[in-house]
Amino acid sequence: MDDPNLTIIAIDGPAGAGKSTVARLLARRLSYLYLDTGAMYRALTWQALRDEVDLEDEDALAELARCTRLELVPDADGIRVFANGREITDEIRSPEVTSKVSYIDKVPGVRDAMVRLQREFGREGRIVAEGRDMGTVVFPDAACKVYLDASVDERARRRWSDLRGKGVDTRLEGVKRDIVARDAKTMQREIAPLRQAEDAVRLDTTDLSVDEVVEEIRRIAESGQEM
Repeated sequence: MDDPNLTIIAIDGPAGAGKSTVARLLARRLSYLYLDTGAMYRALTWQALRDEVDLEDEDALAELARCTRLELVPDADGIRVFANGREITDEIRSPEVTSKVSYIDKVPGVRDAMVRLQREFGREGRIVAEGRDMGTVVFPDAACKVYLDASVDERARRRWSDLRGKGVDTRLEGVKRDIVARDAKTMQREIAPLRQAEDAVRLDTTDLSVDEVVEEIRRIAESGQEM
């Protein structure tokens, strides 16, 4: 493949829009690598909390990003996440990490380190990358860009159901408040705010099943490139 950008599918969107589930299944069906960039930021957030790093100290967070060894290991369910050799796949989805990750992903030094690593993953192409700035910052030349969205109520319901399934006792109203607050932070921040790339296809997933979303993205990708 002369141009790896032709086989990069970049999926962006807010929390709860279904990016992780859809990207994981799409990558499996295409035999592509699933690049969960949100998991990378969550893993670093978990490490910062574990090491009691001051989340207001941008220099310390940037140094942590440079020194922490993050690994994404494919498995039957998508990926397993490791930080400095320790598996933290489940820990990074905790409410504590979720509430703090916005402190991490807005730091320029952290983002520089992460973007370099993400682009290294995409160097050979054949990846499905999901996050919040895949089509705008990390892979601006990707041939296929999709922006997933859904109503706030539906996104909150999905996140609440996911947390309950993991045994986390939380209320739907609280999850909705967290999502609304997170939307505001990610869309209004100065560094790589969440937004739809100009050449991305917007796809509302509120009333669509996971399989319907996966097949629609596959159709979009195949209509614009040779898969």
